[in-house]
Amino acid sequence: MKKLAGILSAAFLSLALVACGTAEEQPAEQTQTAGEATGEVVKLVIGASNVPHAEVLEAAAPILLEEGIEIEVVRFQDYVLPNQALAGNELDANYFQHIPYLTRQNEEHGYGFVNAGGIHIEPIGVYSQKWGSLEELPEGAEILMSSAVPDHGRILAMLEEKGLVTLAEGVGINATLEDIIENPKNFKFSARFEASLLPTAYLNGEGDAVLINSNFALGAGISPGKDSIALESADVTNPYVNVIAVRAGDENRPEIQKLVEVLQSEVIRNFILENWGGDVVPASK
Repeated sequence: MKKLAGILSAAFLSLALVACGTAEEQPAEQTQTAGEATGEVVKLVIGASNVPHAEVLEAAAPILLEEGIEIEVVRFQDYVLPNQALAGNELDANYFQHIPYLTRQNEEHGYGFVNAGGIHIEPIGVYSQKWGSLEELPEGAEILMSSAVPDHGRILAMLEEKGLVTLAEGVGINATLEDIIENPKNFKFSARFEASLLPTAYLNGEGDAVLINSNFALGAGISPGKDSIALESADVTNPYVNVIAVRAGDENRPEIQKLVEVLQSEVIRNFILENWGGDVVPASK
């Protein structure tokens, strides 16, 4: 018995030394997900808009699985439920919103969500069934825009850039319709539609021009690059970059960090460019 105990003790010591040696040889800069560390697959449930968010996630899924992470993509049709589901612990993350919207949602609902990483930008486009350019828009034209107030600053900044209106100095992304100080053609702005309904309004020929977020345009089979009469400038420093949002503290989870790393990888950047070109633009790291 003593001999057997000695053999077992030596074997245990040998295993312990091998384990320690493996840990020491692991490069410090490499981070492991829980799945990689245990050999098991870690699951992430991620809420996303249909296009392009869900499609980007599905393209990344095989790469993430190789890293020990399985993702379940839950598709949403609106801008309200994904944050409610994240707050209710039904999701590990969501991917549908830009930074100003995330900030406003935190302020209004006390969510405390954080930006785990920017992935892409969706330029807003101006669409019209009646006119072929911004210059053709007539006096008093009706301009349809999202009813979501956080979108207004972005839309108005775009219209100012195109020379259609002038805004009060310093209002920036917080601009509202009340901040328009010059409106040479007396455009009539209407925010009576939810963002998701604007493609239908455009296809039905409502208004003289309709401003549509690219994800909703793409979801309705409308190409921002081909069908719009004007497109927001695509700049990777744009504050309207779409981000992975998580509950505060979860941005430090290795699997969330790996998710962002893969979504910002060259493979996924190329996937975005090949599938949507200038309609959707990868964000800089």
